[in-house]
Amino acid sequence: MRRSERGRQRRPGYSYGPIENAPADDVYPAGTIAMARQLGAPESQGSQFFIVYEDSTIPSDAAGGYTVIGRVTSGLEDLRSTITDQGAADGAPDGAPVRPVSITEFIVE
Repeated sequence: MRRSERGRQRRPGYSYGPIENAPADDVYPAGTIAMARQLGAPESQGSQFFIVYEDSTIPSDAAGGYTVIGRVTSGLEDLRSTITDQGAADGAPDGAPVRPVSITEFIVE
């Protein structure tokens, strides 16, 4: 979530659902792009997404899995070597990367 100047969480002003295109077996292949959401809330998808950088089992919760919206078709190895291999900023196993990241281009086909 984005934070305002006062540190409060700001939501994108909209949310949608239900969950669609989630894998029935909870296995998300490397390169999957999926929508983030609040736990247990299938209608809470908004503006945040995540990229799966290695084949991963992400267990569904009571609401289901995560809506798959696309896949990375090139550059995944670069993402691994320059971003994910450096770990998370706070040393946790998952979270914001040590190196700030910006998406500068994408193509919708």
